[in-house]
Formats: sequence, structure tokens, C-alpha cells
Amino acid sequence: MSGPRGGWTPEVIGLVVFTVFTLLALVGYGLFGLRPELLPQVDWLVAFWRISFRFFAQVHIALGGLVLLVVLVRRLGLAWVPALVAVYLIALASEYFGTGYGIPFGNYEYTALLGAKIGGRVPWLIPLSWFLMAVPSYVLARVTLPAPAQRWSRLLFAALILTLWDLALDPAMSYQSPFYWRWADTGPYYGMPWINLAGWVGTGFVIMMALEFLGGMKWAHRLPIRWMVAYYGITLLMPFGMLVLEGLWLAVVVTMAGYAAALALHVLLTERARPSTRRGPEFSPTLSSEGS
Repeated sequence: MSGPRGGWTPEVIGLVVFTVFTLLALVGYGLFGLRPELLPQVDWLVAFWRISFRFFAQVHIALGGLVLLVVLVRRLGLAWVPALVAVYLIALASEYFGTGYGIPFGNYEYTALLGAKIGGRVPWLIPLSWFLMAVPSYVLARVTLPAPAQRWSRLLFAALILTLWDLALDPAMSYQSPFYWRWADTGPYYGMPWINLAGWVGTGFVIMMALEFLGGMKWAHRLPIRWMVAYYGITLLMPFGMLVLEGLWLAVVVTMAGYAAALALHVLLTERARPSTRRGPEFSPTLSSEGS
């Protein structure tokens, strides 16, 4: 993660700042968001808390975007910009139809907590958040399934990695106050309808197609894998930490199980693809050279 020369590169500094902000936001949420009676009744502190509580989710997305921007520009120049535009428009279209017609996620609406909305429906930060997690999901899937012949499997696996994020995101943000979106169609997983997961996989697959066909296979290998894993994990930490603080233990277990299954699949696929290095004594280079 530290780059070719090591040390405190802008990429590392970005991850540290992102991590610190996420942890501070979770501490504040756990101490005062869930227990507002613990907040000292000091005018400036109460005012600061109200502002930070209203905007911390928006700042988390914007800060995550800035941190990813640093890596993309330093590693790729502007080669990623067409993918950003495409992913933003695809995500916006899916969210716009979802909030207006219930397709492909089910019927829901966003509250004011995620900021200004496009067309009165979709907060402008939401399509950006899709891109922020789509890039590491695609990069990680490419590590698992790198061959050109594995394209469709790679895109599906990337869409599934992206969808796993929602196992934590949805219950954390929509099950209890503060509500960032509200479901009209409800389901058994903390009020989320099952069609939402199908919508995530479908939208994610189209997004991964856009990344692939707009040069993803050419530039994904230039992005640092460990950095991408850390970035994905820090982004996930916000909703996952909220689940823990709220005591939504089923969502915690389901999220962990989903990622464990994805990791197991990664290990299985990479082990199968790795050429065997086992050789008998007669093929040992050392033995053959000694015998010659």
C-alpha cells in the first residue's frame, strides 16, 4: 500500500485519514447518536453534534471519493474518467427508476440525510458511492478470475462482491432511526425486500460490464491490490460498525458469512488456476545437475 518507495505516500495518507474519520464517526454515533441523553448540554457542542450527525454520511462518501481519486489519478492519469461517467449514469438510472417505479430494487425513497437530490429522488452522492465500491470490487474479482476467457464469470463475481456491501449497508441505514432511505415494499431482512438484492446484482453486473469494456482490463492491474482491499474494508466499516453498535447481530453474521463465502470461492478458484509445482525426485533441478 505504501507504493514503490514506501513511506507516507498520498495513497497511504488518504487511507489513514479515511480510517480516522470513520472511527471517529462510529465513536460519536455509538456514544451520542444512539444515546443522545449522554451528550453534554453545552450549546456549541450540541450545535456541532447536530451538524456532524446530519452530514457524517455525506462526508464519508465525499471523503471516500477524494481518497480514491488520489489513487486513480496517481496510477492511471485520466484513463478512469469514462468509467466514472458510465457508472454514475448507470447507477443514477437504476436509482431513479427504483425510487419512482420500484424497479429494480423495490419501492423506496431517500430522506434528506444524504443531501440534495437529482430530480427530487436520488441524492447526487449515491451514484458516486456505487463507483467507489465498484472499482475495488472489479479489481478484486480480476485477481480471482484474470483470464480473458473468464470475462462473464469475472463480471458476475465482481457484482456479487459489490452486492455483499449491501448486506451491511441496508439494515444499518434504513432499519431504524436515523433513516437514510425508507422502504415501501418490505421483506424479512430488516425490512428489505428480496428483490433489492436481485437489483443490486443486476445493476452491479451492468456496472462491471461498463468498467470492463471501458478499459478496466487494461488499467485494473495498475491499481494496488492491498490498497484496494483496505479501501473496500474501510468503506464497509462504517455500516458494519453501525450494525455492531445497534446490536443487529443477524446482519453482522450474514455479512460476515457472505464475505467468508466470497473469500472461500476466491481461494478455490485461484488454487485451481495455479499450475502444480509438485515434481518427483527425478525432475529436481538440483538432482539432475548433480548427476550430470
